[in-house]
Formats: sequence, structure tokens, C-alpha cells
Amino acid sequence: MMKTQNEIIKQGYDALINSLGVTDTIRFIQYFSPGKGDYTKERHQWLDEKTLAEVLVEMKQLQSDDTNQYDEIIE
Repeated sequence: MMKTQNEIIKQGYDALINSLGVTDTIRFIQYFSPGKGDYTKERHQWLDEKTLAEVLVEMKQLQSDDTNQYDEIIE
């Protein structure tokens, strides 16, 4: 039986948690995605140029464009 992307992600997290425990699973995930830069500063570079109404319109557009990209099936 084919699994959805969400099922695989959940199974992966469950395997990590069962093997490492919650704390070490979080540490493991953070190791591979530590992030970089200053999110707050970068956000203000584009956000300060938009009105709240513009942001809301863009959010609604993104919702209507959503094609359930995470419902794909992985073989």
C-alpha cells in the first residue's frame, strides 16, 4: 500500500522519537535545520512596505492556490 507524504513524515518522527526520545529527536532535527540570518530583520524588509490589507489579500490568494501539495503519494 502506498503511503502519503504525511504518513511517511509521521512514521519518521515516530521512529525518531521511539529511538531517541523527544528531546534528542528535537536536537537531531535542529542539527539539520539550524536556520540562519535574522528572521525579524528580514521580515521587516518586506513587511514594512505592505499594508495589512495587502498581506491579507496575499494570504487568501495562497490559500486558494493550495493544491494539497503534501497529499502526494510516495512510492
